Amino acid sequence: ATTSGAWNNTSPTSTVFSVGAGYNELNFSGNTYVAYCFAEIAGFSKFGSYTGNGSADGTFVYCGFRPAFVMLKNSNTTDSWLNKDYQRASDYNPASGNLYPNLSLSEDTGSGAYIDLLSNGFKIRGSNISVSGNGNTIIFMAFAQNPFKNSLAR
Repeated sequence: ATTSGAWNNTSPTSTVFSVGAGYNELNFSGNTYVAYCFAEIAGFSKFGSYTGNGSADGTFVYCGFRPAFVMLKNSNTTDSWLNKDYQRASDYNPASGNLYPNLSLSEDTGSGAYIDLLSNGFKIRGSNISVSGNGNTIIFMAFAQNPFKNSLAR
C-alpha cells in the first residue's frame, strides 16, 4: 500500500515496519494478520525488479547463484503471482512448470511464461505478460539452489 495510514505515517525500512491503527486492510480489530519479511543475503537470496521487453529473448537477471526458486509478479497488471522452481523444470531450460501461490489452480506448463534457470541468475524466455510485459516492472524474489553463503567447500 502507498497510503500513509497503512504504514503508521512512516515508510517501512530495511529493519522495521509498523501498520496504522485505523487502516482496516492491515490492522482491523479481531482479525489475524501475517507479515512475511525477507532480507537479501549475498549468495543465498536476491530481491528486486526488472523491466520487461515483451520478447521471448527477455531480460537477464543476475543473482550471483543458480536459483532453486523464483517468484515473479508483474506490478503493472492484476496478473497472478508466478512461481518457478528447479523441481518443476525439466532437465533442460527453459523451466516451464508454473505454480500460482494466490490461486487454487494446479500446476500449469503451457502459459508461455518461460525462464531459464542459469548458474548465476535467470533469463526470461517467454513473452507472457506475467514475466515479460513490455515496459512493465516485474518484481521478483529468488533463492539459491546451492547457497554460497557460509559454504563449507574448500
